Amino acid sequence: MKKNLMFLAVATLGTVSAFAQDAAAAAAETELAGDTLHQVLMQKFLEGGWGWMMPVLVCLVIGLAIAIERMLYLAFSNINTKKFIEDFEKTLNEKGVEAAKDLCRNTRGPVASIYYQGIDRMDQGLDAVEKAVVSYGSVQTGQLESGLTWIGLFIALSPMLGFMGTVVGMIGAFDQIQAAGDISPTIVAGGIKVALLTTLMGLIAAVILQLFYNYVVTKIDALVNTMEDASITLVDILTAYKK
Repeated sequence: MKKNLMFLAVATLGTVSAFAQDAAAAAAETELAGDTLHQVLMQKFLEGGWGWMMPVLVCLVIGLAIAIERMLYLAFSNINTKKFIEDFEKTLNEKGVEAAKDLCRNTRGPVASIYYQGIDRMDQGLDAVEKAVVSYGSVQTGQLESGLTWIGLFIALSPMLGFMGTVVGMIGAFDQIQAAGDISPTIVAGGIKVALLTTLMGLIAAVILQLFYNYVVTKIDALVNTMEDASITLVDILTAYKK
């Protein structure tokens, strides 16, 4: 999954260069009044200046890469849990413990991994099974939540960088006023415009990442609940099997 994340990050960063080239062409060839939304956004991005727009864009790109990697990981981790439990119980009762282990090994996802850890310690007693299930469930939950802290960091960092660009732009505008000795709208309009565009870009990046973050967290919560229910069922199955 780390290799997949690296690939996604590199591929997405590659689109940044293409995006910048398209934006430069659009800004040079078109007027704002007749532009599409895509061209307007690219032109506004360039007007904001690379100094503060680029860090915000990098946060957005890397955050999206991590979010997409998590979404793919969760998609591959999700299985038909009800069918797996039925197959596991049937295999255990008809073919024995080793066949049930093979079924767990050949099934992807955290539920199958938890079942394997539990049945592997069945000869040590049900207490050992319960401890193994709880401990390995925590490990699987940690793997599911891997990368979420980075997405949260970029959600917080994007608007902060935007606000920082706004402050710098306002300082530049006041420097222009001081140099000119006159409070003229034409003097400060450019600096204030750039300052506000950096804030806008930071907020847009944070909103997009927040939507992906909430989606991933929702999927993780659903999968964790499934793991907990399946763990209880595993203990019941093994208890009945021992009797």
